[in-house]
Amino acid sequence: MIGASSFSTSLRQSLGLAIGLVGAVIASRLGIPLPWMLGPILLVTLAAVLGASLAAPILLRKLLLPILGVMLGSAFSPNLFGQASSWLFTIAILPIYITVASGLAFLVYRKIGGYDVVTAYFSSAPGGLSDMMIIGSEAGGVERRIALAHASRILVVVGFVSFFFSVVMDVSATGNARLYTGFADVSSWDLVILAACAVAGAWLGPKLRLPAPQILGPMLLSAIVHLAGLTNAPPPTLAVNTAQLVMGTVVGCRFLGVPAREILRDLALASLASGLMLVVAICTALIVMQVSGIGFGQTFLTFAPGGLPEMSLLSLAMGADVAYVVTIHVLRVTLVIAVAPLVFKALRARV
Repeated sequence: MIGASSFSTSLRQSLGLAIGLVGAVIASRLGIPLPWMLGPILLVTLAAVLGASLAAPILLRKLLLPILGVMLGSAFSPNLFGQASSWLFTIAILPIYITVASGLAFLVYRKIGGYDVVTAYFSSAPGGLSDMMIIGSEAGGVERRIALAHASRILVVVGFVSFFFSVVMDVSATGNARLYTGFADVSSWDLVILAACAVAGAWLGPKLRLPAPQILGPMLLSAIVHLAGLTNAPPPTLAVNTAQLVMGTVVGCRFLGVPAREILRDLALASLASGLMLVVAICTALIVMQVSGIGFGQTFLTFAPGGLPEMSLLSLAMGADVAYVVTIHVLRVTLVIAVAPLVFKALRARV
């Protein structure tokens, strides 16, 4: 029975990846931004809503996420830190942004959605999906609603940000910001270094208790070896696209097993909550731009309340300062994870 069950799960995971691949190809042909991630997210989400028998390739995602970390780390170079002092105002305004954005989202889930205080609070905190789901569930919230709220937020934000940059700002985010890199274009020595960063970083990330450890651990090691000049090679494009395909498929599978009516309701709430958070992000980005002189595109990507891996990929695809965007997103997620439970205790005592 166990073997049959495992085989069935593998088949459903393969179906999910196949649908995701079709989504990626269609998105590429249509010129949709970040096609290897956004295409699978959209098509797999649609398949999940329609009741397709899919399964999320969680283990494969865990194995491939380090590739994305290595890719992000390869964007670091010594000249990126020449303007690090201009990040100080961004860091200073970050807690204010988190408070206002999450406060507005909380009102949406509490007053309009009718969620209980615990579920509404952890659904609105712009932290990592897994972290907020676990902490919120332990605090007595409805785990599925919290997970759906964050999955919906990522879906809405990634879609909106990609559309905004492509249509409003006329900036391409097709994933071709870097030239195609084949395996033959990377020397054996460079491949060994990049693979070592992926493996060692995936082990080190959880040890350091980093948020999104499977991506940040490899990113840190990759950044170090690139900054030290040990290599200047990015990981092969095929490996990066495969990792994005798997990640997009997993995001789409978050909606499996949930009635279509509930999904549509949660998507509507997430659209409203995310819309308000995006308005706050735009206003904050404009303020930071005026004070620090950093371009609006980079500041907007920095405050857009999407997932850390997704927004990092968007920043790379759009040619933004990856070090700046990733650093602030890491601080946001870390701050939310550290402070959210403490603030919740005070909030619950007064509600």
